[in-house]
Amino acid sequence: MSDSNNTISREKFMAELERFRKGSVTRRHFLGVTGLGVATAVLGTAMPGLRPRAASAAESIGDRVVLATWPNYHDPENFKAFKALTGAAVDMNVFGSNEEMLAKLQAGGSGWDVFVPTNYTISTYVKENLIVPLDMKQIANYDVASFETRFAGPGTVDGKIYAVSKNWGTTGFAVNTAKLGKLASPTTWKEFWDMTQAEFSGRTMVHDYQLTTIGNALKYFGYSFNSIDAKELADAEKLLMKAKPHLFAITSDYQPGMRSGDAWLTICWTGDGKQLNRDLPDIHFVLGKEGGEIWSDFYAIPKSAPNPKAAYALINFLLDPKVNAKECLFHGQPVADKRVDALLPPEILKDPILHPAAELLNALEFGAAVTLTDPHRAELMARFKSA
Repeated sequence: MSDSNNTISREKFMAELERFRKGSVTRRHFLGVTGLGVATAVLGTAMPGLRPRAASAAESIGDRVVLATWPNYHDPENFKAFKALTGAAVDMNVFGSNEEMLAKLQAGGSGWDVFVPTNYTISTYVKENLIVPLDMKQIANYDVASFETRFAGPGTVDGKIYAVSKNWGTTGFAVNTAKLGKLASPTTWKEFWDMTQAEFSGRTMVHDYQLTTIGNALKYFGYSFNSIDAKELADAEKLLMKAKPHLFAITSDYQPGMRSGDAWLTICWTGDGKQLNRDLPDIHFVLGKEGGEIWSDFYAIPKSAPNPKAAYALINFLLDPKVNAKECLFHGQPVADKRVDALLPPEILKDPILHPAAELLNALEFGAAVTLTDPHRAELMARFKSA
C-alpha cells in the first residue's frame, strides 16, 4: 500500500485495524476508511467480525421480529445467535391451537411477523387472504429438492409457495410408567381413555385443541381422526363428557404437569414426548395402535406482518441446515430436510419416538382442512371445555 487519494499506508491500515479489534471504531468506519467494503466477503473467512450480517445490515430489519409459535418449539440459543448476527431480538408469542392462531389473524392486529401453522390450516389461510405467497429469493436456505414432499407439499397452494417446512411429527400420548403399578403399559387410545376414568383419574391431561382432543376421542371408537359425521361426533362427545370430571387439566402446555408428577398421562406431540423421555426416562411416548395424527408444521408470513424483512431474515436463518439441526436436537421433532438429517447423530435418526415403525406411521392421518372451520367440532369443544 502506498499513500494516494485512493489508498492508505500500511501503518494507517494496521492502526485502524487495531482500533476496530478493540471496539474503538465501528465496522462501518473501518471498512470506509480502509476501502475494504468490497473485500469483506473474502476477509470474512479469516475475520468473522467483518462478515456482512444477515439481511444486509441490522438496521435494515429493525431491532425485533415477532414470532407466533408453539410451546417448547425453539432453541433459545439460536435466537441469541440471530440477534448477534442481525441486531434483531425474537419476541415469541406461544399458542396452544391452530384455532387460536386463526382467530387472532382474523381479528387483525396480531403484530406477528412470522407464525407456525400446521399443514391442514394453510389452505384456509390462503382462502381468507391472511398470508402472502413467499418471495423465495429471500429464503436462500430453502432447497425444495432437499425436503420430503409429503411433509413440505402442503405449503404450496395453487402453484404458489405460502409456507416452508419447519418440522413434522405425530400425536400420541405420554405415560409415566412409574405410576402404572401392576397395570400393563397402555398401547391404544381405548386404554388411554379407560385409564383416565379409572386408575389415572385426576392425573390425565388433554390438549386445549379440538383437532387432537376430539380426534383421539374418535379413535376410541375406531372412527377417522378427522370425522365430521354427526353420529360419530356425538359418540366422541359422550366419551369426552364422561372423562371431563377425571381430568387434571385441559392444556396444550402439559410438560410442567408431567414433570412435576402431578399428572401421569397426557395427549402428547412428538417433541414433547422426546423431551420428557430424555429428562425423565419413566415417561414413555406411545402411538395408539388404532391410529391418530401425523402432521407437519411450517413457517409463514401474515399479510399483516409489520416487519416482513425481519420475517424473511428469521425464516432463512432458521432453515440453515446447521441451525435447523440445533433446533431438532432441542425440540425433539424430526425434520423433512435431508441436509439436516446428514448433520444429526445416528441415534437420533433411529430413535423410535422421532421415527416410529412403519406399521405405526401407516395408521396415522394428516389433519383435514375441513376440521379447522367445521362448526360442529368447534361447538363440541366449547361444550366440553365449559362443562
